[in-house]
Amino acid sequence: MKILVVGAGAVGGYFGGRLLQAGREVTFLVRPRRAAELAHSGLVIKSPAGDVSLSAPKTVTAEALKQTFDLVLLSCKAYDLESAMASFAPAVGPSTAILPLLNGMRHLDILDERFGAAQVLGGQCVISATLDQQGAVIHAVPLHSITFGERQAGMTDRVRVILATMRGAILDAHASEQIILEMWEKWVFLASLAGSTTLMRATIGDICATPDGRAFVLGVIEECRSVAQFEGYGPRPSFLERIRAQLTATDSPLTASMYRDMERNAPIEADHIIGDLVKRGRRHHAADGDFPLLRLIYASLKAYENKRTRARATA
Repeated sequence: MKILVVGAGAVGGYFGGRLLQAGREVTFLVRPRRAAELAHSGLVIKSPAGDVSLSAPKTVTAEALKQTFDLVLLSCKAYDLESAMASFAPAVGPSTAILPLLNGMRHLDILDERFGAAQVLGGQCVISATLDQQGAVIHAVPLHSITFGERQAGMTDRVRVILATMRGAILDAHASEQIILEMWEKWVFLASLAGSTTLMRATIGDICATPDGRAFVLGVIEECRSVAQFEGYGPRPSFLERIRAQLTATDSPLTASMYRDMERNAPIEADHIIGDLVKRGRRHHAADGDFPLLRLIYASLKAYENKRTRARATA
């Protein structure tokens, strides 16, 4: 199976690197600067699951991409999706499967419109990883799972082949027959975490140690759960019980990557993670007072984006 990994950042670099380490046929679609870095220093992964240095991994730039691939592994940020699609479009043939690892759901509609729904799988990953200043992938905790499946219930041969290809690599690969539900559950968790920590500019523990912090976080979870329910993918009770406990622990140092992006004045996925929830909620309940916490969080994130855009324009 020929695999094209779009980007060699923290997520693409980790999963693509682990597949390459296991002897799979992997090519990284990267910008010229990252291609030069990888040619010079290799792809380095530092991880609790084991360090590895892969010398001169195969790369290609968008201008040089001519051949099609069996699998496109897509792990870009939502705000880079349009440019990413343009860059990997030549790699998509009639039988190519596109496996996006973005959060939320909006990207599925965008990919469907460009490539057709039949070629787009559902997918998600759980990993905490960053790039250091030397371009190495720093994998922080021993979670490195990737889950995927057909968006219509059932198992297919292409999913089985992808699963077989990933098995044997140093990662946890799972094929799911209810991937859309699992994507919604992750979205509920992530939006609750990101919404709470970005609005309050604090960790979960610091929020929940305040007199009304726990009620605030539970309110955000409930609004996210409500939107998922309206959309037909209400989270399972066991999942809700788990995240309510996780997101109300007064000793928790947990924050969202969106919070950390804001701390370093970086772009954020406001529209994809929070804005799309607000939009979907309004589709079912149009009253101005509905989903007040999500709307407040979204306003705060858009204010951050406006301030950042203004500062960059005058720099």
